[in-house]
Amino acid sequence: MKLRQIITLLQADVLVGEEDLIDDVEVDSCFSADLMSDVLGREHANGIMITGITNPQSIRTADIADIKAVCLVRGKQPEAETLSLARQKRIPLCMTKMTTFEACGILYMNGLRAVAERR
Repeated sequence: MKLRQIITLLQADVLVGEEDLIDDVEVDSCFSADLMSDVLGREHANGIMITGITNPQSIRTADIADIKAVCLVRGKQPEAETLSLARQKRIPLCMTKMTTFEACGILYMNGLRAVAERR
C-alpha cells in the first residue's frame, strides 16, 4: 500500500515528507507501540509505526528499525526536535486525530497486516 493511501484512510496531516517522498513510499505492514523497546523486537521492513510518542525517540527508533513512516495518533503534536530529526532522516511523519485502535483497525480492514516477530 502506498503511504499516500494510508494518509487518506487515516485522514492524516503530513507534517514531514515532501510530495515525492510520500508518493514513493510503499508500506507493507503496521505496528503500534508507545514503548519504543517493543518496536525493536520486530521486523519492520517497509512498515509504518502508529504511536502517541511525540518526542525524537520515535524517529530514532524508526530509523534504527528501518520503519518507512511514523503516524502520530490522537492529534498529538510533535516536538520541534522531532520534526527536525524526521526531516534529517527523511522519515515521513503524519498526524491523525484517530485513536490508535481506530487507525490500526482501518489499516487492517484495508489489507495492511501486522509486522512479524524477529527471528
